[in-house]
Amino acid sequence: MPKATFASSLRTAERALVRADPRFSSIVKRAGPCTLERSETFEPFEALLTSITHQQLSGKAAATILGRVKDRLNDGDFPTPKQVLSVRVPTLRSCGLSQAKALAVKDLAAKTLNGTVPTARELHRLENEVIIERITEVKGIGKWTVEMMLMFRLGRLDVMPVDDLGVRKGYSVLTKQAGLIAPKALLFESEKWKPYRSVAAWYLWRVLDV
Repeated sequence: MPKATFASSLRTAERALVRADPRFSSIVKRAGPCTLERSETFEPFEALLTSITHQQLSGKAAATILGRVKDRLNDGDFPTPKQVLSVRVPTLRSCGLSQAKALAVKDLAAKTLNGTVPTARELHRLENEVIIERITEVKGIGKWTVEMMLMFRLGRLDVMPVDDLGVRKGYSVLTKQAGLIAPKALLFESEKWKPYRSVAAWYLWRVLDV
């Protein structure tokens, strides 16, 4: 989908969301246009390697470790799956990855090469549920990580990351509800936001910002 066409889809989604749930009207006005993106050319292996590295770390610390991995394995560029498989776990550990993350990166490389992790071209053809099922076979990658890729890389407009703490907090603030909404309850509430639940989630994050 061309960039201009995707942007127009987002504007349509914003209007539809406000019509479906007027509680979003104020936050849509205050936060401005939704900035979700769709990329036709991203590399799933690189995106998921980045996600694994960033788990439970600050952005700066994760970027430093990822930079060391790139320097050590491929002269500053993202390593290929074959390059990752060719090194031992202690080499990855020496870059700053934990044991669990080093094993996850190795498993990601193996499952990229054997086709478990779809190519970018395949991803654009597959349904969300199939993508989640296949990629979560990789050690250390859960549903939330794949949901973020669906939203921010593939531009899927109807993803509802009900386990995301920020989304749940945003809903509580938006609805003036005491305490956090349960994931199952949020999934039920989000029915009215279909088929633009990704856009709803984006604005629920913005509730906490603005």
